[in-house]
Amino acid sequence: MATLLRRITGNAPRRFDANHTRLGHSVDRRASVVVIGGGIAGVTAALTLAERGLAVTLLERGPRLGGRLTTWPKKLRDGETQVVEHGFHGFFRQYYNWRNVLRRIDPELAFLRPLGRYPVVSRQWPEEDFTGLFGIPPVNLLSLLVRSPSLKWRELRRMDSRAALPLLAFARGETYRRFDAMSAAAFLDSLGLPERARAMLFDVFAHSFFNHQAEMSAAEMIMQFHFYFLRNPEGLDMDAPDSDYEAAIWAPLAARLTALGADVRTAAPVDHLEPGWKVCLVGGARIAAEHVVLAVDPAAAREIVAASPDVVRTSPLFAARVAALRTAAPYAVDRIWLDGDVAADRAPFTSISGEATLDSVTLYHRAERESGQWAARTGGSVLELHAYAAPAGVDASEIADRMRTELTTIWPEVRDLAIVDSDHRVGHDAPAFDLGSDATRPAVRTDLGGLYLAGDWVRMPFPCALMERAASSALLAANAILERHAARPAPVLSVAPSGLLARQKS
Repeated sequence: MATLLRRITGNAPRRFDANHTRLGHSVDRRASVVVIGGGIAGVTAALTLAERGLAVTLLERGPRLGGRLTTWPKKLRDGETQVVEHGFHGFFRQYYNWRNVLRRIDPELAFLRPLGRYPVVSRQWPEEDFTGLFGIPPVNLLSLLVRSPSLKWRELRRMDSRAALPLLAFARGETYRRFDAMSAAAFLDSLGLPERARAMLFDVFAHSFFNHQAEMSAAEMIMQFHFYFLRNPEGLDMDAPDSDYEAAIWAPLAARLTALGADVRTAAPVDHLEPGWKVCLVGGARIAAEHVVLAVDPAAAREIVAASPDVVRTSPLFAARVAALRTAAPYAVDRIWLDGDVAADRAPFTSISGEATLDSVTLYHRAERESGQWAARTGGSVLELHAYAAPAGVDASEIADRMRTELTTIWPEVRDLAIVDSDHRVGHDAPAFDLGSDATRPAVRTDLGGLYLAGDWVRMPFPCALMERAASSALLAANAILERHAARPAPVLSVAPSGLLARQKS
């Protein structure tokens, strides 16, 4: 019934791959591909191509696969080793492509479990909760308007409804033409929202994409509203792995790649590229390949292309577009092991509104098996504090102190808990979506034959973001290669490409 209703209302997932059903599953010959980068994008591309019979070499500069989902061991002062990562990620249910990749290792996705409610809390206003809303647009929007205490009808009458219409009328070409040069902050200002509604609903959402509102394209933010809520038939509920990312995701995916004959190399940083193609590693090793998929973060892409004089000479426009890529504000993560637990009614994941630094708190001991076992053994708890767009130039320990102080003002019981151990870091590898950057942002296909791009920073023709953008761009790159070798494209899915009030599809 739900599937039928989605089709009737136009909210069913859409296919964005070419319809070549007459083509075979496997490639016409065993061509060679080098995939640079072992995060979601790189592994998705490598896996898709290896399954179709190409000779794949996957290169990851770090000691483990994962990219921004990578992990590392942390030996605690009590002698136990815990696995930590760059920060909690919510596996939303409209991440169709990323979930299809994960089904290679678990067809039922049994390792993902519902996270439950994830409230937005503030010192100034009562909490909001977006879980359990009706999942099909436009009823989801109506149910939010009815249920949210931040959206009072007498206050909403004073907002500029005409300024809000673009949220409901997303269309790829028109939205970016009109709003890419406007900041997300300016767009939100134009709505004239009540202070509470903006802080508890819109500011929290916009901030969670690692970009400061004043520096982020309004078009990109409108697309993300469209993808995550306004045109999303899956609702706002999200899932999380029941064990650490290495055990749940990366070890099984690496094993599958190896079983398919892919050559998976970690601690293999790439220095530069030579058209032809040769991938030249730091240290002098060279790997020849017919195709290359560059699936690294924006800073690494800039470095590799800038160090490739033949690439720059062959396509100065491509090189200039890559050189213009920028990373977003730094993000900070603080994992803390405490000697006691927080209040029993605290949600496993909580968004924070109105604090200078702290954006979210995750209770790992209530979401992840390994952390739960440590907490059960010690009587403690495991928290992760996250700042999505942290202040620049501040070291990790100072940001951690700021987040901990802010947490005690929201959850007072934390003041009475001692820190057993901690692991904090600042990351600088999230992509920026600057004002006006869409026009020059490189897409999956390049004008250098045989070179393709993938990652959460790549220009995409349909709505997607974060982990799903990484996986989706990788599938487009893989399909471009499969097309060259007379093989059927892999399925590529997303939400409806246009908003409910869009004049036409783009």
